[in-house]
Amino acid sequence: MHLFYTPDINSDFYTLSEEESKHCTRVLRLQHGDTVYLVDGVGGMYTAIIQDAHQKKCKLQIIDKQIEYGKLPYITHIAVAPTKNMDRMEWFVEKAVEIGVSEITFLLCEHSERRNLRLDRMEKIAVSAMKQSQKGYMPLLNDMTPYHYFVQKAVPEATFIAHLEDDATKSIKDYYSFGQPYCILIGPEGDFSPSEIKSAYEAGIRPVTLGNSRLRTETAALVACHTLNVLHDIYAPL
Repeated sequence: MHLFYTPDINSDFYTLSEEESKHCTRVLRLQHGDTVYLVDGVGGMYTAIIQDAHQKKCKLQIIDKQIEYGKLPYITHIAVAPTKNMDRMEWFVEKAVEIGVSEITFLLCEHSERRNLRLDRMEKIAVSAMKQSQKGYMPLLNDMTPYHYFVQKAVPEATFIAHLEDDATKSIKDYYSFGQPYCILIGPEGDFSPSEIKSAYEAGIRPVTLGNSRLRTETAALVACHTLNVLHDIYAPL
């Protein structure tokens, strides 16, 4: 399946961007009459036929549309403090999108090693992962957000904090209920500060453990995402 991301599609005809046109005609070597597929990132999957295989303006005709393509019956939100090494955070974004994350928020914490990032770069990686894994939905990526602001706005019954303190004894599955949204907070390499953990508790956010191993930030974030995905599969109604 040759899949292209087309978030601005709104008619029965569409012209690929210059970058996508080059990929379509030069890399994939597709020609007039060939079938391609378009995804708008909000559940629309389109079947299209190449009308003009132009290397800069490849023109397509839409012949079929599916709505809510690949829609998941749950919401997985990972709020994570970016690592100093951006390659590791980019790896997390790529893999989380492949697994099926709904939303990612980048947190600015007291112990944060990185205080800014290029959101456009993260979005590009997410788009590539969405296309590669043939997802119908583009996850929402939120720019750097101060931790205390995020906690104040969080929905406490759906939000959990994964930290290394001794009182984080229950796992995500101990709170799991199918169909409910879940948001897991993952701290920086130095973990959340005592004041951050306290403010989370005061907001009604409960602690969870991701196992006995001490995990890197990006590993912990992916483990949280994968754990929720597995629980969704296990407890989904037959």
